[in-house]
Formats: sequence, C-alpha cells, structure tokens
Amino acid sequence: MPSVKNPNKPSKNRLASKAAKAHKEAQKSSAAGRLSKIDKSDIYHGARPGLMPTSGPRKPLSGKKQRKLEKKMGYALKRKMEAEGEVGMKDAVVTEKKADDDKKEEVEMDIS
Repeated sequence: MPSVKNPNKPSKNRLASKAAKAHKEAQKSSAAGRLSKIDKSDIYHGARPGLMPTSGPRKPLSGKKQRKLEKKMGYALKRKMEAEGEVGMKDAVVTEKKADDDKKEEVEMDIS
C-alpha cells in the first residue's frame, strides 16, 4: 500500500495559497494607509487623515506652549543679533525736528 498523508490537515498548496492571499491583502491595506501620508507611529497615537495625534512628538502644541516657544525664539534672535553686532541703542532719545515752513504757512493764512 502506498503511504498517504494525514487527511486532517490542509495540503502544502492550500497553505501556500492562504499565506499568499494574506500577504496580498496586508500589502493592499498598508498601501491604502500610506495614501494619507500618516506615519504608522502617529496612527497608533490617534492620528487620522484630518486629525493630528493626541500624544507623542507630533501632537499639536497648546497655546501656552506656543507662547513660550515664541518668547524663546525672540531671545535667540536677540542673541544672534548681538553676536553679529546689530544692537539697538537703548539709551538714545528719539527727537523729531519741526520744519520752519509750518510756521510760515500759518502766518500767510492769517487774513483779516
């Protein structure tokens, strides 16, 4: 009698086709997720095509944090300008000269 394989399990061909099908479906779903250009790590943190993640490094900054960063950036800009030598004069008084033409025009307008 020829030897017969165990009939209670799927054949090699069935196993191979099942694995190929699963692989193909996984690739399709992965490609569909990549259309929106969202990283896998961001998706794990709740990001969706119109939403930012709620945690992690790419979450949106709060208003308070944004203000703090703007202050820090301003200070960094001041330091950079000081290093380049572009420092504004803090003690200088700004004066404006009035032209004498204004007075002459007033005199000419006085007609009695």
